Parts: sequence; structure tokens; C-alpha cells
Amino acid sequence: MTDVFTPEKRSAVMRRVKGRDTAPELKVRRMLRASGIGYRLGGCGLPGRPDVVMKGRKVALFVHGCFWHGHDCPRGARKPQANADYWGAKIERNRARDARVAAELTAAGWRVVTVWECRLRDSDIAESLLAEIGDDQAAALSATTAASSSTCDRAPSSDPGVRGLDTK
Repeated sequence: MTDVFTPEKRSAVMRRVKGRDTAPELKVRRMLRASGIGYRLGGCGLPGRPDVVMKGRKVALFVHGCFWHGHDCPRGARKPQANADYWGAKIERNRARDARVAAELTAAGWRVVTVWECRLRDSDIAESLLAEIGDDQAAALSATTAASSSTCDRAPSSDPGVRGLDTK
């Protein structure tokens, strides 16, 4: 089957595929931040450049797209029709690299957590992610935060009952 786009248009489409700050990655980061878990971006020079690093916990978190990393869900099992040989080999190389990187990180004493794009649709993803990271305190915090609203919705200086925080 031939491509529906011209080579120039296909090139433009592929250039727009992002490698960082993707929607699934941002969703995971929002969950971590809402639970009070601190993290760093950029991989800190670790093998495979993890999407999120928690140095104190020695956790390297990867957010993988199902298609690009060959997950065994329906979306990841989809085989491209155009240029199938190239894409099949590319996905296999990605899977081999992911396994190699996970082994290197584990050997260096890091825990590797992989979050799959399809799993982000589940309603219990936040609880299972926190359990996998191993943060009982953050899991309890997220449960109480979900049950009650936060009292820190506004800046203190905008609250009429607080004095001494106003700027000149």
C-alpha cells in the first residue's frame, strides 16, 4: 500500500511527533505533582534518559507510547501497512533498547517504572502508579486530597482575613 501523503507532507507530519512533553507524559507528571511527589526531568545522565527521575527514591520512570514501543495492547499490536519492514524493525530496535536500558538501570540500583499510554485511560492509574513507586505517604495524601477540597486555593495576600502580606 502506498502512502496517502506526499514525501514532503509525510516528512512534515513526522517532524511534529514529539519526543518530550507529550500528553501522556504531562498526565503522569500532573498525577505525581498532585500527590506531592517531587521529580526531575531530563534523565540526569542516566541510560535511556528516563522521562521522570526521582533521585531520592532511585526511581527512573518511563512513559511509553504503545505503538512506538511495541506494547501488547491493541494499539501496540497494530502493524503499519506503509513501509512495514522499516517500521517493524524500528519497533523491534526500540523494544531491545528498552530492555537493555532497564537492565542497565537495575544493575546500577535504580527501580525502573514503565507507564504505558493505554494504561493512562484506567480509572485506578494514580493509585497503582503511586503503589509501584512505593510511596505510601503520597498514596494516603492523594486519597485525602480527593475526598476533601484544598484550603490553599488562593494566595494568602488576596484573603481579606490575612494582614501583613500585602505589597506596597
